[in-house]
Amino acid sequence: MIKKAPRLLIAGTGSGCGKTTTVCAILQALKNRGLSPMSFKCGPDYIDPMFHTGIIGVESANLDIFFAGEEGVRTAFVRHARDVNLIEGVMGMYDGLSMSSEESSSYHVARTLSAPVVLVVNVRGMALSAAAVVRGYMTLRQPNVVRGVIFNKVSPMTYPSLKKVVEDECGIPVLGYMPDRPECSLESRHLGLVTAAEVEELQTKMQILAQAAEECVDLDALLSLMDDCPPLEAPDWDVKPLGSVRLAVARDKAFCFYYRDNLELFQALGAQIVPFSPISDEKLPDCDGLYIGGGYPELYLPQLSANRTMTASVKAAVESGLPTVAECGGFMYLCRSIDGETMADVFPTDCRGTGRLTRFGYATLHAETESMLFAPGDTLRGHEFHYWDAGDPGSALRAVKPSGRETRCAYVSDTLYAGYPHLYFPSRPRAAERFIKKCIDRRRCHEANGNRE
Repeated sequence: MIKKAPRLLIAGTGSGCGKTTTVCAILQALKNRGLSPMSFKCGPDYIDPMFHTGIIGVESANLDIFFAGEEGVRTAFVRHARDVNLIEGVMGMYDGLSMSSEESSSYHVARTLSAPVVLVVNVRGMALSAAAVVRGYMTLRQPNVVRGVIFNKVSPMTYPSLKKVVEDECGIPVLGYMPDRPECSLESRHLGLVTAAEVEELQTKMQILAQAAEECVDLDALLSLMDDCPPLEAPDWDVKPLGSVRLAVARDKAFCFYYRDNLELFQALGAQIVPFSPISDEKLPDCDGLYIGGGYPELYLPQLSANRTMTASVKAAVESGLPTVAECGGFMYLCRSIDGETMADVFPTDCRGTGRLTRFGYATLHAETESMLFAPGDTLRGHEFHYWDAGDPGSALRAVKPSGRETRCAYVSDTLYAGYPHLYFPSRPRAAERFIKKCIDRRRCHEANGNRE
């Protein structure tokens, strides 16, 4: 595949510098101009892409070098790229897998995609020091990928003089600023916390931010930077349909964390995605496989627990051998209880809040025995992000952090993966193939017996 794929990566000096607010403002402003931008998020975060899609109405996908490698990131980008493509960085521009490495950082993604970078800098309380910050980001690693700067937290009166200082000292254009809009703060963007009224409020905030970007950021210069990018080439997925199956996917306010590439890989292998709600539906839909991702089950415990026909349906299906993948919140739903509220009771263990991130971060899962997703010796990459833990989170797989630290995780069987790590199936497409093949076997078995569940 080869695409022109005009592109730009918005990076930051660190978390909290205003990077996400700036990206959202620019996306909304470009959409208001009648363009159809595609957004991307560096790293494993599934919340920002959901926000871009659910609130701004812009399609989004992840770009993660730890998950996919450089070639896989190029493939993911080229597959989804449109005529206008905006990439949101992660943490600070150089922050990668360790304190001393830029591997898998926004800088690494920018180099992998030959994407120019515009750096967002919070300049509150700075004068000449702003130039020192910008120059540091331009020179720490070579080649320099920074092509412009956007200021955050600067007043209209201060901006012209600060712009001149940075441009004179660093030889790089300052392409605008985002004025302080406290009423448009985006500290909490979790879609699981968003009601219909809150969606409307957030969309109003987006329009205020978009107007600020239109007035205070040189959007034409950003589009010109995108258009100056060379065409990008990447191999397409080498995936062929294995057969037609119905894959039930939990999709509601309690379960909403899914990597787009996972679902698209399952579809490419022949799965028809059949969404259902563990909160409001009476039972599982007619299906050959089950996928329950992460989300916010802890916020909807009374509703989930009260829906006894659904928990009974899920328990019976999983225990009868329905091929099942349950990640993080989905795994918790299969446990006996969450915070004392009865769940599906597939696993005789209880989940409680820890008050802190538990086993947070990337992990490579290593299999030692045969199971639905794994042959002995297989690996699959994933990520953990949860403040809750189970009394027994499982021990069937080795989870190895980039630092080398190891833990045990997950329950597996011939028809099951259930554990806290969110999986990125394109890191080992064979695991997705094994899952879909199990779904096909299930369908054929039921067709041979003249029934389906």
